[in-house]
Amino acid sequence: MQRTRRTVATLAVLASISLPAGAASFRWAFQSDAVTMDPYNINETMTLGFMGNIYEGLIRRNEKFEIEPALATEWSTPEPTRWVFKLRQGVKFHNGNPFTADDVIFSYERASQKSSDVAPFVAGITAINKIDDHTIEVMTDGPRPILLNEIGLWYIFDKEWSEANNAVQVGALAKGEENFATVNANGTGPFMLKLREPDVQTVLVRNPDYWGKIESNVTEAKFTPIKSAATRVASFLSGELDMMYPVPLQDVDRINQKAGLKVLQNPEVRTIFLGMEQAGDELKYSDVKGKNPFKDRRVRLAVYQAIDIDGIARKVMRGASKPTALMIGRGINGFDESLNDRYPFDPDAARKLLAEAGYPDGFGVTFDCPNDRYVNDEAICQAITAMLARVGIKATLNAQTKAKHFEKLKAMDSSFFLLGWTPGSLDMHNTFFYNAACPPDMVAPGTTAGSGQASWNTGRYCNHDLDKLLSLIAVEVDPAKRQALMSEAMKMHKEDIGHLPLHQQALAWGVKDSTDLVQNPDNTFTLRFVKVK
Repeated sequence: MQRTRRTVATLAVLASISLPAGAASFRWAFQSDAVTMDPYNINETMTLGFMGNIYEGLIRRNEKFEIEPALATEWSTPEPTRWVFKLRQGVKFHNGNPFTADDVIFSYERASQKSSDVAPFVAGITAINKIDDHTIEVMTDGPRPILLNEIGLWYIFDKEWSEANNAVQVGALAKGEENFATVNANGTGPFMLKLREPDVQTVLVRNPDYWGKIESNVTEAKFTPIKSAATRVASFLSGELDMMYPVPLQDVDRINQKAGLKVLQNPEVRTIFLGMEQAGDELKYSDVKGKNPFKDRRVRLAVYQAIDIDGIARKVMRGASKPTALMIGRGINGFDESLNDRYPFDPDAARKLLAEAGYPDGFGVTFDCPNDRYVNDEAICQAITAMLARVGIKATLNAQTKAKHFEKLKAMDSSFFLLGWTPGSLDMHNTFFYNAACPPDMVAPGTTAGSGQASWNTGRYCNHDLDKLLSLIAVEVDPAKRQALMSEAMKMHKEDIGHLPLHQQALAWGVKDSTDLVQNPDNTFTLRFVKVK
């Protein structure tokens, strides 16, 4: 991917900006960059959250994280499989093009492409029909009780702009494909892309023609990716930044003790977990030949019981994590506390299980881990590597930037890995559809995989009975019946040890006292709520 491209807004547009009262600039940093400027390239919270300042969907979430109208002003369901959306009139893309129903239909078709990583956002939609320029009819494959939740991060593209700039096709991130949309942006959101220098800085400016009220008084916002935690903290303490995240857990007290600064800490709805390749007859990145240890549940349970999750919570996470037994946590629809008891930490039992499975001396495997995405991600992996070594599993840590890590996982090229997941819909089905549904080439005979199904299921876990439950969950409209189905699915996955959940991490944002903002529970950052005093 080219790393020196830059995008600059026209002087005419910048000159036309009407400054709000108390207009201010804003500077913030994260531990890594947005992977791309094309929100269809990757379903990654940081990238989608960042691009949500530029692009918009039919709905959005307010400061209380509740669904509210955005590019659609109202909607109805005349029939269980038919939705009618009234589109907002008078909206313009940043280049001045008017927003119409044609853009929504184009965006649906673009998002549905095989190379799109957000295809599951629209997977239940079978067609979008134009009634008039500002009314559309959305047809679904069955009742879709959480359709509004699912489309929240499906952002609308300008059809004319995309066609004019050869950006109709979504570039496949795993193949390193790039086009005009990966380094440029043209949304309808409250902020516009002024400057893009990947891994250096990205500058956004206020949209002078925004259709709604922008609560923020920020006119220009500069984002800087700073991988080094020490450098990030130093820049914040010196006053170079108005906000930074995540705050290293060891620096929370230090920042809170400095006048004019504070750390906002709240639970995050993201679950950190381990995945294991379970389909191939031979584990690719292992010293075991002709066999795949992870296909044996006893081995997966041994890995589970070798990990002292409470020790990780105390020593690595400094108390800022909540161990979990499920792939979703509190705050996600479907969470069932009665299922949230972990298998016990028991190294002796782990050694016995490995011996029973035919690995009395353990085995070796490469362990893929990001080093700039989650709170203390590399440190977590280092701790797990040491714990596994005590029971005979020699995990060779491969820690690298999230861009390379995600590229490897998207290519289904890992034997053992760490990943974190926040369902954009805040619903259990999202997590399981992406990570635990059968890959398309493994679905039961006579069934068809949904668009984008298992696109992050790098371990290629597959349980046809679980797939049946997920299909029922997708269309069940009765809340009690739907909850029963979700609980049954989570219990099945837990007993299979399809994945190995670790914990929900806590949010830790460093903010100046002179800055007001909203800390979203999914760790996205929304510029339109920022006010600089």
